[in-house]
Amino acid sequence: MSNPNFSRRGAILAVAAMLSTTSTLAFAATGSDAKPNLLSVTKDPGCGCCGAWADLAIEAGFEVEITEASDYVGMKRDAAVPENLWSCHTTRIGGYIVEGHVPFAAITQLLDQRPDISGIAVPGMPAGSPGMGGGVEATAEVIAWGGIAGDGRAFPLDG
Repeated sequence: MSNPNFSRRGAILAVAAMLSTTSTLAFAATGSDAKPNLLSVTKDPGCGCCGAWADLAIEAGFEVEITEASDYVGMKRDAAVPENLWSCHTTRIGGYIVEGHVPFAAITQLLDQRPDISGIAVPGMPAGSPGMGGGVEATAEVIAWGGIAGDGRAFPLDG
């Protein structure tokens, strides 16, 4: 004798298991590991130097996704960037925050070393940094903060 409730219950459980697996696979494909070179840049709509930095990032081999936000202070606070390190745009990559016109070699080193820090920054908008007149190979003083860097230390971290 067959039990229609059992068959319905079995079908529902099978569909639920299938949806769970599909959702997990979809999440894994869109997680931060899916695009390890994706720079998610948040910038003010009127800022041209942020766009110049993003163009250089593409030239340096990164993928770039730009979001525009008019709330400058909110953008910095959402990313927990210390106020003394603020610059014009805030970027997320690989679980880190990259604030301002950070050289691309520093971002690559950050991702290679994966130190226990919150992020790296080039405070202000220094002339000659990437996007501020400097090209892909331009350098600037980079500061790390959070974790083992505390309130701020030169990056790369020394011991």
